[in-house]
This record gives sequence, structure tokens and C-alpha cells, in this order.
Amino acid sequence: MTTPITDHQVRTELREWLAGAWDPDLSLLQWRERLVASGWAVPSWPVRWHGRGLPAWCERTVADELRIAGAVGPPVGSGMTLAAPTLLEHGGDELNERLLRPTLTGELHWCQLFSEPGAGSDLASLSATAVRDGDEWVINGQKVWNTSAHHADVAIFLARTDRESPKHNGISYFVLPMRQHGIEVRPIVQMNRHASFSEVFLTDARIPANNIVGAEGDGWRIARATLAHERTFATLRPPVYATDRGPQRRAIVEAEAESAEHFKTYVWYPQRAGRADLVIDQARSRGVNSDPVVRQEITRLVSFMRANEWTAARARDMRALGRPPGPEGSIGKLAASEVARRSSRLHSLIAGAAGMLTNGPSPTDAIIAEVLVSTPAQSIAGGTDEIQRNIIGESMLGLPREPSTAHPPRSAT
Repeated sequence: MTTPITDHQVRTELREWLAGAWDPDLSLLQWRERLVASGWAVPSWPVRWHGRGLPAWCERTVADELRIAGAVGPPVGSGMTLAAPTLLEHGGDELNERLLRPTLTGELHWCQLFSEPGAGSDLASLSATAVRDGDEWVINGQKVWNTSAHHADVAIFLARTDRESPKHNGISYFVLPMRQHGIEVRPIVQMNRHASFSEVFLTDARIPANNIVGAEGDGWRIARATLAHERTFATLRPPVYATDRGPQRRAIVEAEAESAEHFKTYVWYPQRAGRADLVIDQARSRGVNSDPVVRQEITRLVSFMRANEWTAARARDMRALGRPPGPEGSIGKLAASEVARRSSRLHSLIAGAAGMLTNGPSPTDAIIAEVLVSTPAQSIAGGTDEIQRNIIGESMLGLPREPSTAHPPRSAT
């Protein structure tokens, strides 16, 4: 019987490897190639796919040790959080051979092309089409709310390949090369004045036939796996590297530049989440911290957040045990939406009309104003609150499924 590996063993082995391998004078690509070759970039992945076959909980331990050493980890973004896990679970050998390694080294930048103007929450109603033409698929349609599409090399992409099948059964999942004729990316300016998203127009774009993920018509099942990973995606934070970094420290300098470019897209995401961390300081600075109504609302918010932190911790423990993302991610997603709404209302109560100022006397005025126009996005991104409630009701509570629109109901005769 094999003795389970311990946290101490993982840390000791990784520290010994880092002592001889970590070299900030390498280029970022050179360092990540070394990291991937060692298996420490994704330690819980199978050895065949650049991992070490360790338990899932080791991912957090390894990330912690890389941070302590000031070393650069794998890239951040949808490539690592959405595309790579989905390919690992559902991609064929040939596709994974081509795509996983350059994703881990950061050579490939990814985006997600799922939602459409007429198919947001009801994603299975999508109308983008993929028609087989010899060794390629010809793509036509429009996608929207696509983060980082303006600088992506490839996209995870859903299209309808069979118009005759019920809507969930006629969808296929592809890897779409973004840098080609027939793809036009237009930025969308949001009401908070950021432009993190784009709409993508596809006119006779081409996908190699072997870029299909899984079987033709199996895209909905695979897309649900991607969405499960998206719901469990933690709040983004820029990585922190060693403070001893002269201009010759190539890996660190290049990683910081990569991180800065990536996180420009997400700079407003803390405001989207409601900035609950600011409510107490805001109440004090505006002299309402003794107001009984304000105090009561702050207590309600903090209590709600604390309870949901425990729920999130249980979900993280499940993932650490190697279990795939499940419907518990929908609870966390709903809780995040509720925290954002409650925080936004509380900031409005504290600031009053001054909450609309973007250039007031306080340095945080612009932040609070951005919170108020950004929090509605929290209830939409990654699946609306209504969709999350359906998932919880059907998958966790065993409630009847909503009536399907795939086939018209039969008349009672």
C-alpha cells in the first residue's frame, strides 16, 4: 500500500528543485519551459501531460512555494483556467499534444467565444454555424462579451453543426485560430468606461477539422465542464515576484509586463465584486459609523460573507480531494452576486448622493462610483443568477427540470 504524500514532502522536494533551477536571468519563456518540463507547473496533472500525478491539493502548496521563492508560475487567464482543464478532460491526444504545452508556457493566449446576442443565459440556443468543407469547418456567426479576444491567438468556441437535432445535441466544441481573415473583433465600451469585452464577427472563418474537441455534437456536455471551471475560478490577483529584480532579471520583468497587460482587462473586477472591504473605512471617513442603521447593515454584510466563506472553503476542500467542479460552484457564484449587491447598496447608504462623484475630495470617491455601475455585471458574468438557481435546484435539491424547449409539447388528444 502506497503511503500518501504529505505537504511537507511536497514543499521539501520543490524547494530543493527551485534551489538549483530557478533563475530569474532566464527569459520568461525559457523559465516556463524548464518549469513545465519538471512537472511543477501543473503538479496534479498526469505525467504524460506535463504534470507529476500528485493529489489536487498539491496545486495550492506548489503555488505557495513558488510565491515564497519569488519565482514565476504558469500564465494567468482563460488559457489556464478554462481551456487547458477542458482539453485535459475532453481533448484527444493529438489536440492535447499540440496545445497543452504552449498554453502552459504562455506561448498561446486564449479567449472564450460562447455567448451570442440572442443566446446569453440560454446558451444552447446559439446560432453560430460550423459547416464541414473537406479538411476544414467553415464558421459564420457572432459572439459577444468575449474577454481578451483582441489579443488572443486561439479561442474555445461553440457552434451549431446540426440544425436538425434538438438544440443541445447539435452543438460542437472547437479550438478556433483567431488570427485569420474572416474574424473581426470590436471592443465594447461599458457604462463604467472600461472596455474589457469585445464582440466578435465571424464570416467564412476556417477551423481545421482536427480542432474539434470531443465528438461532433458533443459540445454542450463539454461546454458545461468549461462553465463549471469558470464558476469556481477564484478572484484574480496579480502575482507577486521577488523584490530583488534588477533590469537583468528577465523572467521577472517579462512576467510583470505580462501580468500588467493581462490585468488591465480585469482592473475593474474588484469593483464589480462590490468592494465590501471598504465599507467600514467609508463609514468612518464619512462620520456615519455610529449610525445604528449603517452599523446594522454592515453587520449583516459581514455575517453573510463569513458564512459564505465557510461554504467556499468546503468547495475548495472538495477540489483538493480531486473531485471535479460540481453544482456547489453555483452556490459560490450566487453568493458573490449577493455580496456585490449588498455592498453596492451599503456604499450608496453611506455615501448618499456623493456616491455618484468620480472626482470628489476623497481618493476613494472614484472607486465607489465605479462600484455602483460595475456590480450589475457580477450577476451576469459566468452565468446569470437565474441559471445558477436552476443548477442548484435540479442538481442539488432534486427539483424537477424546467420544461424543455427542444421539442414542442404534444397536444392532448
